[in-house]
Amino acid sequence: MKSILASLVLAGLTLGVGTGCSHCRSHSITYLGVARPAPTDPVQIEILQTPPERAHDRLGEVVIDASLNPPPSVQKIEARLRREAAKLGADAVLIAQDQATTTGLWVGGPWWGPTVNTVQSRIIVGVALKYR
Repeated sequence: MKSILASLVLAGLTLGVGTGCSHCRSHSITYLGVARPAPTDPVQIEILQTPPERAHDRLGEVVIDASLNPPPSVQKIEARLRREAAKLGADAVLIAQDQATTTGLWVGGPWWGPTVNTVQSRIIVGVALKYR
């Protein structure tokens, strides 16, 4: 009985350590004093690395917090950018920031010898744009 229990515990630990889950959280920030257009179709939203030549208005920002290990797919991140920008009524999202940074920490171990570990995430900030 003890060997079965030990095997189950070992299998659970191996599974828990061997598999991780990625996360991709998002929210948007609406700028004050700007127009509030109707939501747009996320499929139609462009993701830009450089400012567009077309005249546009800045509606707000889309912020993505994505795990680094394991990372979510690029398609998942882009879909999240488009979905949040669509809520603001945007036609495009201009990537303003894309970097890995420390977003938290956790403490583990016994009280007499705790260890402090940092949590790293990928933070992406995009500016939601509406073409004139």
